[in-house]
Amino acid sequence: MVFVGPGHIREMDSIRGKLTKIAPTGYIVAGPQQTGYRSFDDLVRRGSDAEPPRMEIDDHDPLMIVYSSGTTGEPKGIVLTHYVRAMYCTLYGAAWRMSPESVSLHAGSLVFNGAFMTLLPSFFLGGRYILHRQFDPAAVLATIEREKVTHMVMVPSQIISLLEHPELSADRLNSLQAVISLGATLHLPHKQRLTKLLPGKFYEMYGLAEGFMTILDKSDPAEKLGSVGCPPPFFEMRIVSEDGSDASPGSIGEIIGRGPILMTGYYRRPDLTAKAIVDGWLYSGDLGYVDKEGYLYLADRKKDMIKSGGINVYPCDIEQIIVKNPAVAEAAVFGIPHEKWGECPVAAVVPAGRGQLSAGELKEWINSQVAAKFQRVSDVFVVNSLPRNAAGKTVKRELRAQYLGKLDQRVG
Repeated sequence: MVFVGPGHIREMDSIRGKLTKIAPTGYIVAGPQQTGYRSFDDLVRRGSDAEPPRMEIDDHDPLMIVYSSGTTGEPKGIVLTHYVRAMYCTLYGAAWRMSPESVSLHAGSLVFNGAFMTLLPSFFLGGRYILHRQFDPAAVLATIEREKVTHMVMVPSQIISLLEHPELSADRLNSLQAVISLGATLHLPHKQRLTKLLPGKFYEMYGLAEGFMTILDKSDPAEKLGSVGCPPPFFEMRIVSEDGSDASPGSIGEIIGRGPILMTGYYRRPDLTAKAIVDGWLYSGDLGYVDKEGYLYLADRKKDMIKSGGINVYPCDIEQIIVKNPAVAEAAVFGIPHEKWGECPVAAVVPAGRGQLSAGELKEWINSQVAAKFQRVSDVFVVNSLPRNAAGKTVKRELRAQYLGKLDQRVG
């Protein structure tokens, strides 16, 4: 069966001829009945009250396929089992201190694996789960206040939008017990603003739908706020150098991990699976380091790292500086080709509020603030918003293409 929202009938009709295993009565629309589709309400109304026939399900039977966010390439299908999703119910429910009385609000895409962080614990514990069709900060504030929401998962862009909203106040959010940031890096200045507004309620999760996570807990020391926490119980993590050896504390390497939520593999891509999972360890493709207490600090995606004059430049380090400027709401740094250095950094920035932002002045300010010459940006690119995928992650390849296109127009 295929369940379709009324806004996606046209897309569905364009591929129906390829879905040879779906019977004509197997197309269900959420809303009024349409030609070629059964109404979901009608399906429920005609359903039997009898118990369904029992079906034996093994822990390791596939339950679903979720797709990677595809920020650096085409999304990949991640096969997850019943056991993995059962671990989501229990491990995340415990991590966020959820209970049957918890009220969760989600205002984003349900195809994003981050949605399951509160969705599955809510179902498992019997809590309430409120779903908004899309993210709107005013609607989110009103719902939190009216429904006494206790738990909410948001990506950084949503948190920033909420922090910038003129009607935001701590009183309107006093029912919240957990604000969970995930999906991308929430830069330190934004973390500091949020924890000042809502002390003792902020969590950050770094993780991959493929099967690894770390959690910065609300009770972790304030001096660890720049990190993304530690692996929770039943998980292990290593930082490995390019030669495969374990990196010492403070040294940057690739983050690898293992634990009870590991995927079966990428759907129909054994070649990619073999590269991602080696000897039971999931290779994240992300760079970071740990401190002496084992807290993880992110550097950047391997593919986002900029090679300038033979030096590794991590965009995240520059972004952390840029968002300290009160005129900037968000920033994304990416590399472009350079004849002399190989690559050089460019900053795309979203202005805070409605004020005017001088790209030239901001470039001078950034380059006066960064710690090293190789971190200086060659240009500042002012945009109304950053391109994002369904998971809310910034798609830097689109920014790069947009910027290079504008350069071509100038040259032309």
